[in-house]
Formats: sequence, structure tokens, C-alpha cells
Amino acid sequence: MKNKNLLFLAFMIFNIHFITAQSIVIKNATIYNGIDDTPFSGNILIEDGLIKRVSESSLQADEILDVGGKIVTPGFIASDTEIGIVEIGALDVTRDDESNIYSIGFSIHDAFNPNSTLIPWNRANGITSAITLPRITSSPIGGLGSFFVLDSNLNISSEPDMVMIGRIGGSSSSSRAEMLSLTDDILAFAFSISSSDMKTNLDIDALIDSSSIANFLELKARDVKALYKLINKKMPIIIKSNRASDILKLIEMKKKYDLNLIIMGAQEASLVADQLAESKIPLIVNPINNIPNSFDELASNINLSSRLEDEGILLMFNASRDHNYHLIRQGAGIAVANGMSYGGAIKALSSNVATAFNIEDRGTIKQGKVADLIVWEADPLEPSSMPEKVFINGIDMDLTTRSSRLTDRYTKNLDKPNTYRN
Repeated sequence: MKNKNLLFLAFMIFNIHFITAQSIVIKNATIYNGIDDTPFSGNILIEDGLIKRVSESSLQADEILDVGGKIVTPGFIASDTEIGIVEIGALDVTRDDESNIYSIGFSIHDAFNPNSTLIPWNRANGITSAITLPRITSSPIGGLGSFFVLDSNLNISSEPDMVMIGRIGGSSSSSRAEMLSLTDDILAFAFSISSSDMKTNLDIDALIDSSSIANFLELKARDVKALYKLINKKMPIIIKSNRASDILKLIEMKKKYDLNLIIMGAQEASLVADQLAESKIPLIVNPINNIPNSFDELASNINLSSRLEDEGILLMFNASRDHNYHLIRQGAGIAVANGMSYGGAIKALSSNVATAFNIEDRGTIKQGKVADLIVWEADPLEPSSMPEKVFINGIDMDLTTRSSRLTDRYTKNLDKPNTYRN
């Protein structure tokens, strides 16, 4: 009996390995690879979760998926989300995006829920991974975001605490002048931290006691560690800012403290496009925003993305913070309709995000990269177009969502009462 059990176990292990090791070729694809501006016709070999080959020649595999010329893109990466830490914004019990204790070093990583209802909904609309950010705190710099693969696996694939956030601009709680001064003081403190200050928590506590700004802000060891990483490990920092004059101040701070700076919002960026291009600062913009929402955005323009692309600025897209982060596709389509190149818009949804945030193994269709791929039924920048296939880590994902299940419930098995349908 014992030998039979061992044989059965060995058989199962062999079959599990065979299933997971199965190779797939996506055949006859129109490929936007996230590298080139124009598409090409070709075939993609997926094996062991990776893109093994991209070729115009015929490729062999265990399974052949002939897509008949349909568009294949890298999996799209949402650069500004609350996926996994907020379910319903109006219910505090479902929000894990803020802290009453920590500020600068506040991390949302361990609270991430891989079974969030937002994940299958956005995945079925083409988002295969996301950067999840906490809510901006009262401090102009504060909070750490993390990168997550949206495969709904309890064994979470992520890059924890890989970006810091902040904001500069008009506020009802503090003046712009105070915000700029406080930001500069915090960065000066961060710039002064040495490796010897970080040996133990006692050393960090002594550093805090010796700093007037750290004392005033009541910083904790976690906060100081985050600031050290910001300066010494070149961790990216996203600062939300829209007014042209504030953007110029941020460019000065980038130079002064050698920051790995990304600016989000940037509605008046076209007024300082030359300076942004020279400083090589990536931007996260919402191409749909063309009407000023504040006095910081008076120069908002529907042609913003096109103008910034012409200046050679690395662009990424975001959408309003709700459940529909996949609407970055709609924003990309609007950008293209107003002068941006189609290939540039695809990059803004994929490879540009990977470049800006040092996500080295995703964002492009290239040999050796992780096989995060989408086969589209039609134009991916048209919101009504949906993915036919979504591959994450080379695995063909289930595209069922709560919405699709509700649709099936009320359109199928109509001979049964509603409560007896799946």
C-alpha cells in the first residue's frame, strides 16, 4: 500500500510538472512589443513562464494558439492604483491605505489582498500588474508603494516598498510656501543620513533626537529607514504636482538631492517641457484631463501627451482613483486621437512604467522577459475592446469576474429561479 501511494505521488508530481512546463506559441500575431513604435507580424514562444523566442519564422510548441493577425501587447502596468488595499472607498473597514502612526515609512505591502474583487475586474480588462500606493499623508513626503503581479495567487509576487510618494501644490491644510520649505527640510535631513546612523534602531533614535525636523515630525525608525533608502538606494519618488512653477521647484530639488523623481499630474508640464526633458524626469499624466480642476491646472490641454512625447519625455498614464484603473487604455486612446503616436501610447501603458520603476523583467515582448501578454479582440486603446487571452507568468488566466458571473446568472439557465443559478 505504501509503495502504491509513493507511485501515485510520483505520478502526480510528474503530471503537475508537465502541465506547468507546457510550451505555447502565439501564432500569426500583430505584435506591439513595447520597444518599437510600429507593430510587426510574428510568433511568440512561451515556456517556463518566460518569452523564449519572438520570431517571424514558424515556431513549435506543445500548444499552438493561432490568433489570426490580432494585436498582442505586453501586459499593461497600472502606475497609480489602490488595488489590493481598498475595496469600497466609502467604507473605512475596507481601506488599508492610511496610518495614524507612521508617515514617511508607512508601508501598505503586507495588507495587500490577492483576492480583491478589483484584481479580476482589471485583469480581464488588460491590467496584469500594478503599483499600489497609499493615501497621501499630511506630510508633503510620506508613504511607500509596492509593485504587485495581479495573478490572484496567495503566494504574492511583488516588489515591496519600491516607491515613495509626496505632493506639492495648493492645499486647504497648509500653504504652498510651507509645503516647499518642509519638503526641502525633510530631504536635507535624508541627505545627511550616513550608513553609520543606520546600524541599529538605537543609532536611528539618537539621530532623530539630534535633528530638530525629525523631532518636530515625530519620525520613527521606519520613517528614517525609508528616507535613507530614498537617497542612498535611489528609490523612485512620485510627487504629485500640477503648477508649472512647482514643477520647476521639483526640478531644482531633483538636482540638489540627486532624486529619482517622477512627477504625477503635471497638467502644466507643457509650459516647462524643455526643462523637464533636460532633467529626464518621467511623468504620470491623465490624458483625459483637459479642463482645469484647480488654479494649479489652468494650462491643462487635451494635447498635453502629444506635446510631451515630441519633447522626448518618458510618459505613463493614470486614471481617476476608482475601481476602473483599466481606463488608462481609454486615456491612451484619447492621447492618440490628439496627436500622440500609437506605439508611444502602448509604451506608456507598459515598457515606460517598467523603465521608470526599474521593473526589469516585465513590460516588453522580448526574449527572456516574463510572459505577461494580452491577445486583444480588437484595438486595445478602444474601451469596448476586450482581451481574448491574458497570460501572466506564462499562465493563461481565467477572465471570469464578478460582473461576468452576474451577467451569466441573469441571462442563462432562465428555467431556474435566480437563487438556484450559479
